[in-house]
Amino acid sequence: MSDKPTAELMDALSNADSIDSYMEHNNRFLVEGELSKHIARLCSEKGLVKAQVIKRAEMNEIYAYQIFSGKRMPSRDKLLCLCLGMELNSTETNQLLKCVGLAPLYPKNKRDSIILFGFEKGQSVMEINEGLYENDEKTLN
Repeated sequence: MSDKPTAELMDALSNADSIDSYMEHNNRFLVEGELSKHIARLCSEKGLVKAQVIKRAEMNEIYAYQIFSGKRMPSRDKLLCLCLGMELNSTETNQLLKCVGLAPLYPKNKRDSIILFGFEKGQSVMEINEGLYENDEKTLN
């Protein structure tokens, strides 16, 4: 995936005569939405083993392997757990969430702020869940 700033893509989209002309000139800058490819790339880049990621994500192995293989699409919370298991930072996590059409973590949202804090401090799923529970927020499932 090549990179072009989002603002430039929005400009091009606003000024395009048709969606076809926009796609013709900008298709190489658009992200693919297939989660299994994204997480495989991230694991490869970071030298991670799936079993290690799954353990740190505190997920059911069968379910997690189905996500890795592309057979299942996780909820936002499950994907956040996988991101924690891959030790992604908040920027990488938000990019992945957006790539697959899920809402990025938003610091003005109380629950998301607690989760973002956990990412920034390198907390585990369990530690983030404790923070969520202590603040009367739904834990990551």
